[in-house]
Amino acid sequence: MTAPAPAPAPAPAPAPGAWWARIPDPVVDAVVVAVAVVDVLLSLEDASRVAQGMAAVACAALVLRRRFPLPVFLLTLPASLMLDIVFAPFAALFTLAERSRDRRLLVVCAVLFAVASAAPWPLNDLSSHERTWTLIYFFYTLATAAAPVLLGQLVQTRGDLARRLVEIEEAREHERLLHSQAVLARERAQLAREMHDVVSHQVSLIAVQAGALQVAAREPDFKEGARTIRSLSVDTLDELRHMVTLLRASGGRSTELTPQPTLADLHRLVTTSGIDAELTGEIPSDVSTTAQRAVYRTVQEALTNVRKHAPGARAAVHLWHTADGDSFGVTVINTPSTRPSLPLPGSQQGLIGLRERAELLGATLESGPTPNGGYEVSLRIPARGDV
Repeated sequence: MTAPAPAPAPAPAPAPGAWWARIPDPVVDAVVVAVAVVDVLLSLEDASRVAQGMAAVACAALVLRRRFPLPVFLLTLPASLMLDIVFAPFAALFTLAERSRDRRLLVVCAVLFAVASAAPWPLNDLSSHERTWTLIYFFYTLATAAAPVLLGQLVQTRGDLARRLVEIEEAREHERLLHSQAVLARERAQLAREMHDVVSHQVSLIAVQAGALQVAAREPDFKEGARTIRSLSVDTLDELRHMVTLLRASGGRSTELTPQPTLADLHRLVTTSGIDAELTGEIPSDVSTTAQRAVYRTVQEALTNVRKHAPGARAAVHLWHTADGDSFGVTVINTPSTRPSLPLPGSQQGLIGLRERAELLGATLESGPTPNGGYEVSLRIPARGDV
């Protein structure tokens, strides 16, 4: 038993942007069959019905040459033997060479085409002179058959090269991504060291000094102020520790600062804010943790701004929701300051961050001065955006 012929390789992908790659396959097939029919019609003079039938089969089979290149080529050989045609077998041989990686199979097919074209029809005894010319015509036809084979192999190699270039570009893009991640990891580690060595150290000193002041103070107001400063410093240190842990993470998996604040932490935030603040109202308890965090951060930023820029002011934090449940949110309003504020740095980055957080929820954040000289910050979250 002979081993079955290897399956044809997949057709190489045309190079992006090639004009011929944009021509639909049915159009190309129609043109190939039309040219093959013209080639056959020029050779049908005095042809037998068998030869005409074989020619029709060869032309019709070209429609299937992409799916079955080897059987289609074999179907063109009888017509090549009986008639003086070349286009149908050449088209089939080109398609076979474009899809097959078996070089020996291609050589055998080229030889079969040369034999079918050079052999006389009908087969009969040949004189010595005729045998010589038949042999010469065989080698001439064999050399001619090399053209579609080499062209098909060239197209196949070109497609392989195009795919290889795409793979190389993807590998380079992956390498660039890994490099950028490594650079980001180094920057995160450096930032974490700076936060730990500088910011955490200074906040720790604030907490220690506030604790000492709380112990040494005699007046209740001073003791309460020192206690508030110490409590806020301890909370800040806790968040800094979580932030440093996040920055030192490898970045392979999303990590959040834990624990994350919720509505249950609002009362403690307001009472330890260091200012005269009141919390009123409520919002549904079943809102998402993302929305609860947005409300908490809005109140935290608003109270921080009051403490920095409006000393002596009173603040009102009001949680609210509409009757139809369409939206909910929080409004923070403070009165004008009663004494001059200290020159503290402020870049509006806190409000910008709140607006960005609100946009992720499809919410809106509004802020601005009030008519009586105070300031108002309002966050409105649509219920449909609470995800």
